[in-house]
Amino acid sequence: MKIFKTLAAVGLLAYTSTSFAEDSQAELAKKLSNPVADLISVPIQFNHDVGLGPDNGGRNITNIQPVIPFELNSEANIISRTILPIVNYQSTYPGDNGASGIGDTLQSFFYSPKALTKDGWIWGAGIAIQAPTANKEELGSGKWSAGPTAVVLKQSNGWTRGVLWNHIDSFAGQSDREYVSATYVQPFLSYTTHTYTTFSIN
Repeated sequence: MKIFKTLAAVGLLAYTSTSFAEDSQAELAKKLSNPVADLISVPIQFNHDVGLGPDNGGRNITNIQPVIPFELNSEANIISRTILPIVNYQSTYPGDNGASGIGDTLQSFFYSPKALTKDGWIWGAGIAIQAPTANKEELGSGKWSAGPTAVVLKQSNGWTRGVLWNHIDSFAGQSDREYVSATYVQPFLSYTTHTYTTFSIN
């Protein structure tokens, strides 16, 4: 009887540990699909564009995007989200020889409540600042720009759907460069399977 009790206890412990690990993986998968999650992460995004300009040039942009949360208080976090682009592009018009290097850095700060809304939505809002960090003139605006940014999303049954938005206007920088007024809208949709593999589109 003692042996049976011991085996039963070990079996319960193993089940509990497995269940906890699965819950942790599921929670991690959800956080990785949430741009304002309370999780330090460094996503790397690769973009390939074709057919640019009269010469139908190509462009590769690798975005390094560290996300770092800071606890503001028991109810909210401040989420730092940086986008540092590494750019390589071919000739897009006659006389353009292409260029490679670092583009302008976009730094966003989101105020994000820890609790969901009563309808289950997650949101964040704050400011986006673009710094003229490009190491070559053709890879950046030469301007400091800033403006509002916001994100809203909902997660349920493995699905994450939402939209990220910002608008920036230039306020300083090289006087001979064009004024910047840019709006960015990124809808996103992802699905996480029972094996914690996530498929996304944006």
